[in-house]
Amino acid sequence: MIRPYAPTDKQAVLALLQLNIPQYFAETEAQDLIVYLDEHLEEYFVMEEAGTIVGAGGINYFPGERLARLSWDIVHPGFQGKGIGTDLTQHRINHIRSNPNIDQVIVRTSQLVYKFYERLGFVLEHTEKDYWAKGFDLYQMQLPLKNKL
Repeated sequence: MIRPYAPTDKQAVLALLQLNIPQYFAETEAQDLIVYLDEHLEEYFVMEEAGTIVGAGGINYFPGERLARLSWDIVHPGFQGKGIGTDLTQHRINHIRSNPNIDQVIVRTSQLVYKFYERLGFVLEHTEKDYWAKGFDLYQMQLPLKNKL
């Protein structure tokens, strides 16, 4: 089940991040997620399985640029490779498609998972070494929304 994030989900989402450190996130990013959830959250979704949050991901909007950005995608390591990330990402892309003011979706990820987004149709725009932290490069990718609803 995918549902909107509630403030009561915060500790579960932070725990998901901790489970993915250091494989997919740097330790320094934990504080960044707290700031995001407290100050920059626009739309955020969680995926539950048997009452447990196993995935999370957000959307931030930049209407002046006619784009939306996928933010803070996290999947429980025990559920990776089972379609959770794909379902959560597709849910958000479909949600964004319903907004007539958005023509493009971007995601800022790392060299560790950019291939996941590539399989979903995202195209690499640029990279920047050690952007998130040492050993965690920025891979910015975009997906034009040609087939708007």
